Amino acid sequence: MEQKQTVTQARKYIQMTTEPVHKLILELAVPTIFSMMVSSFYNVVDTYFVGKLGTSASAAIGINFSFMCIIQAIGFCFGQGSGNYISRELGAKRNENAQVMAAIGYFSAFAAGILVMAMVFPLAEPLAGLLGSTPTILPYASTFLGIICLGAPFMISSLVLNNQLRFQGNAKYGMVGIVSGAVLNIFLEPLFIFTLDLGMAGSAWATVLSQAMGMTVLLIMTYRGGNIPIRWQNFKPAYFFYKEIFLGGIPSLFRQGTESLGILILNLAAAAYGDAAVAAMAIVNRLTFMAAAVMIGFGQGFQPVCGFNFGARLYSRVRQAVFFLLKLLLSYTATIALIGYIWAPELVTVFRDDQEVIKIGTQAMRWQALGFALSSPTMLCNMTLQTTRQTLGAIIMAMARKGLFLIPYLLILPRYFGLDGVIASQPLSDATGTLVAFAFMTVFLKRLPKQDGLEAALLK
Repeated sequence: MEQKQTVTQARKYIQMTTEPVHKLILELAVPTIFSMMVSSFYNVVDTYFVGKLGTSASAAIGINFSFMCIIQAIGFCFGQGSGNYISRELGAKRNENAQVMAAIGYFSAFAAGILVMAMVFPLAEPLAGLLGSTPTILPYASTFLGIICLGAPFMISSLVLNNQLRFQGNAKYGMVGIVSGAVLNIFLEPLFIFTLDLGMAGSAWATVLSQAMGMTVLLIMTYRGGNIPIRWQNFKPAYFFYKEIFLGGIPSLFRQGTESLGILILNLAAAAYGDAAVAAMAIVNRLTFMAAAVMIGFGQGFQPVCGFNFGARLYSRVRQAVFFLLKLLLSYTATIALIGYIWAPELVTVFRDDQEVIKIGTQAMRWQALGFALSSPTMLCNMTLQTTRQTLGAIIMAMARKGLFLIPYLLILPRYFGLDGVIASQPLSDATGTLVAFAFMTVFLKRLPKQDGLEAALLK
């Protein structure tokens, strides 16, 4: 078994360092995009079914989205931190270090999930209020939050396993786990909400059970296809490994953390204009997230290619990968933005047949479409810097869209433009983030060695 695994990993190394980068990125991106799309489709289905419970229930989904971002922040921190290290070590042919990191990343993340569950469960109602719930939204939001936090260990661990598989260049195995959980969720949602008449609680229980299922399948997938298996005997916690997780994962923690804070402030700002405004922004954000799933999928196909070749000091391939992905993403976002702008009213109407929600949602969707067309360079820059362990630059880019720019816009623009200011804040933050991204990528590419195999003093 060990010999077979070693042979498979050797073949993977040759593939990752010799196959044309555009072909590699697309091959690795397809399963990731598929799993992301299925997960996003679940989010859309969830929004659709919960929307049948009323406008306040729809708004509760948006309120709890900020908490889900916190869960994702922890999962991506452990997953990206351990995954980035694993890809570099595999590229440098130090497989034993990669095996230890895989175990440390998984078991530490599961423990962090238990801690989150223990902290949030007794405080669900006051936390739902702090997240921006109005009195009419609070019963729905607190019910959902009190149950969904029970799934924190599974959600966080699933993200870690999926990232580790992806960074090994085996995204299709991660796809099996993610898709299995998402598909189960899609079937459980209507069963629990309507057939069993559990309402908002049914949506939350469906999510918890499907996340547990997804994590179990992902754990099994680590023993397939030459992947690094998760084994307790490899759990050898040490300062060095946690330092690598922290330095490699903190940009994700900042990205998701600031996104959570940004959505919290967005909900608070929208709540001043009623439940319809909160519901409209929740619908638009869910649709935008679904469109962004493809963009993220391409980026996640790029990361293992970048990490492997950076670890192998094949810098020309890193540069090729960056430029190929930039052109691909700009074409994709421009196309999706056009669709979103033209069919904004029809898209919003699918989820809520409320004239006020449709009116606000249409305006927000069109603004979001403009911002989405400009959003890809920020993501590309963040992923490139994070994968090559340019921690400070990656942190700044991770915070750029949802933290450094969105929050100030939300605090200033509504004072002068009311609800229009709330709606315009997100696309304006996208545009500002893109300008910063181009500056960082220019410096990174200038400092990247021109010849392969040379050591480089890159951004610190």
